[in-house]
Amino acid sequence: MMAIDLNSDLGESYGAWTMGDDGAMLSIVSSANIACGFHAGDPQGILRTVQAAVQKGVAIGAHVSYPDRVGFGRRDMEVGHAALVADVIYQIGALKGLATAAGGTVSYVKPHGALYNRIAADAVQARAVIEAILAVDPTLTLMGLAQAPILAQARAAGLATVAEAFADRAYLPTGHLVSRREPGAVLEDADLIAARMVQLVREGTLTAIDGSTIQLDAQSICVHGDNPEAVAIARTIRTRFEAEGLAIRSFI
Repeated sequence: MMAIDLNSDLGESYGAWTMGDDGAMLSIVSSANIACGFHAGDPQGILRTVQAAVQKGVAIGAHVSYPDRVGFGRRDMEVGHAALVADVIYQIGALKGLATAAGGTVSYVKPHGALYNRIAADAVQARAVIEAILAVDPTLTLMGLAQAPILAQARAAGLATVAEAFADRAYLPTGHLVSRREPGAVLEDADLIAARMVQLVREGTLTAIDGSTIQLDAQSICVHGDNPEAVAIARTIRTRFEAEGLAIRSFI
């Protein structure tokens, strides 16, 4: 049976402010990218999400970010090498502590937002993130954008990697994501998204925003937890995959 990982960004609520429905998503996905407090999430809320992930048998990943709560981690930043290394070590360490307390483990690291996009092709900041992961735990897997240079850079440094595609985002003919500032960048039609993901798994292709077909080799699919339709989209993908004989299974 063909299989692929389905992941979502979780643990992003803060105090009385709620982002997404972690409980519902953890019943659908196979991997959870859990916030580490730098772009979203508070310790108590993150711990609850980690505990729920452990209970559901969902793989846990550290969703590390620039220190940018106000901008939800989506503002690009110029951060010195030593500072970025320390920031990433700090975040992974925090989530590892919470996971240990919950009886679970952190299996992978997925950078968030602007950091994710920056290091996809910026070898300098990418090196800092890779160095931080290796310093904390060289057995951790790095999740990154499919076909981005960061994946080869991480493998050359000795890290395992997993390539990711985005279910709810439009793609350019180059294989890059359409900027969120552009119309049509975020997809909301659950049935259309599910059909696109079946195409990705079966054929290794996606239809770009201009109608062209792009090749995309991915082992994981992300549904953004902050999308208002996130749960409906993830559930529709899972239902469609089951109907198509495709399995959802963590890459760990």
